[in-house]
Amino acid sequence: MLTDALYLLAPEIVLVVLAVSIYLGGLFIESPRVWRWIALGGVAVAGVCLAVLPPRAAAGVPLQMDPLADHVRLLALLAGALLVLLAWRTHAGTETPEFLGSLLLIVAGVMLTAAAKDLVLLFLGLELVSIPTYLLLYLGRRDAASQEAAAKYFYLSILASAALLYGFSFLYGAAGSMDLGEIQTRLTGPSASADGFLPLAKVGLVLVFAGLGFRIAAVPFHFYAPDVYQGTTHANAALLSVAPKIAGFVVLVRLVAVALAGIHAAAWPIAVVLATVTMTLGNVVALWQNNLRRLLAYSSIAHAGYMLIGLAVYMAPRVEPSEQWSEQWNGLGAILFYLAAYAAATLGTFAALAYLGEDRREIEDVEELAGLAWTGGPIRPVLAWVIALFMLSLAGIPPLFGFWGKLAVFGSALSVGGLESQVRPWLVALAVIGVVNSAVAAAYYLRVVAVMFFRLPLGTPPTKPDAGGTLTAALGCAALVVLLGLFPGRWLRETNFAAPKHARPPAVASIPTKPRPAVAPFSRPALGPLSDPQPDSQQHS
Repeated sequence: MLTDALYLLAPEIVLVVLAVSIYLGGLFIESPRVWRWIALGGVAVAGVCLAVLPPRAAAGVPLQMDPLADHVRLLALLAGALLVLLAWRTHAGTETPEFLGSLLLIVAGVMLTAAAKDLVLLFLGLELVSIPTYLLLYLGRRDAASQEAAAKYFYLSILASAALLYGFSFLYGAAGSMDLGEIQTRLTGPSASADGFLPLAKVGLVLVFAGLGFRIAAVPFHFYAPDVYQGTTHANAALLSVAPKIAGFVVLVRLVAVALAGIHAAAWPIAVVLATVTMTLGNVVALWQNNLRRLLAYSSIAHAGYMLIGLAVYMAPRVEPSEQWSEQWNGLGAILFYLAAYAAATLGTFAALAYLGEDRREIEDVEELAGLAWTGGPIRPVLAWVIALFMLSLAGIPPLFGFWGKLAVFGSALSVGGLESQVRPWLVALAVIGVVNSAVAAAYYLRVVAVMFFRLPLGTPPTKPDAGGTLTAALGCAALVVLLGLFPGRWLRETNFAAPKHARPPAVASIPTKPRPAVAPFSRPALGPLSDPQPDSQQHS
């Protein structure tokens, strides 16, 4: 069993061993350039392990190596490589080996969260993301604002972890098991209501939403994000906007959408309210922001609301437990697709902003980008166009990657079938609210573009020669935004394939339906008629 676990977790083990080596080796080798290349090489080796090692079944280990795990682990490695390149700029704490070692541990934590099949392992993966983040925030700027940001995130993250762990204890009490598959079986079985354990599971559900809402920056657990983003560096803000959000949504998919299928009737209204309030508050408040990191913090909050639409679509009450599911617009697949589009544009934006600025002072306000497209040098006008691409992608302008992400999320709310009659209007309204919010968001994204192209430059933003990796990250993200925007079909199919297809919500007892044969658990239902003619004929005979 131990051998199987080590085999399945080979990419994560590579990252953890390399992170510890960087921690220790930094005591003897002070050159930051050496550790940057080693960290980037470690991410590449982990990627090779993930691609080369064949899938292998293992019994008795709390791991689930399914398409969802493979997809999220690959996404985490790509984001990790971009974050290492983004930290190439030697200033504000990123020159220390501890920064790169902590970054690798965070990537390993996101990957472990994607593969966990146990409540304990899920919690350990989330903490492997959170604890190194405290160190990275401390390694940022050493001024009072940075220290305040680190303290806010530290204490609020501990509170969120306590709420999540308390919720896990309720789920364990309701299901009697830590295994996600066992939790799903016992909470969806016929004896779940008779045993009286569903109220415990519902209390645990609320606490789980509270703990994970902090990590994805969903309202009302968002209030830390603007202050922490503003008080830290571009590299740390990029990390906070991507890594915890990927881990949080993966746990929502694993736990809330799949394992807690028996209480989707209670979870669905929560997801609808959180999605509506989160994207509306994030976009409206962002209209008044002048600080770039604070603006992008509220943007991150709004995008969490968009992704919650996919979760609400998946958990919406249905007349039948195995409806004809749309393969083009899958609710959970839309979340995975949107995560990639959001990560590419956000990491690219922070990389471009990190390239600009002075050695000890980064670009802070929108006004500092005035006339960037017309300043001297070949790099700065290119960066203006690159930032414009990212802003347009985040706004959902076709044909960029972000447009297809929004279309996947909103389309999932409009194309799902088998719903109760009273549920369809709520999903349609949710999609309409999302479209209106996208139009509101375009105002502050286009304001950044207008400042760069239609304002006179206030001066030439200085850049540092030792920032080639940061520039590479910005240009690489721009290429992803354009190429995946022009050719989104394959990535959409991959995300739909990675999304769990089983564990549909149970049939609604209040609506009489014709009895149908039981569907075996963890099996994907056919897309044809669900009734079996043979049992019907025997019944009539």
